[in-house]
Amino acid sequence: MAVVTKDTMIGDLLRIDAGVAPILLSIGMHCLGCPSSQGETIAEAAMVHGIDPEALVNEINNFLAKTK
Repeated sequence: MAVVTKDTMIGDLLRIDAGVAPILLSIGMHCLGCPSSQGETIAEAAMVHGIDPEALVNEINNFLAKTK
């Protein structure tokens, strides 16, 4: 099972499992294919969207644990 951290790049995260896209879309990340979002870390994306990065990482890792 893949485990992500707040330093994981969004582009890498989507390559690990594109199924996380709905989680990111739910926090307002509607431009997942944009070059700038691909180079952002989870922490940077969370900060821009006013989300606690640790909570987002936990949600993503819980999702990944259930799908693998």
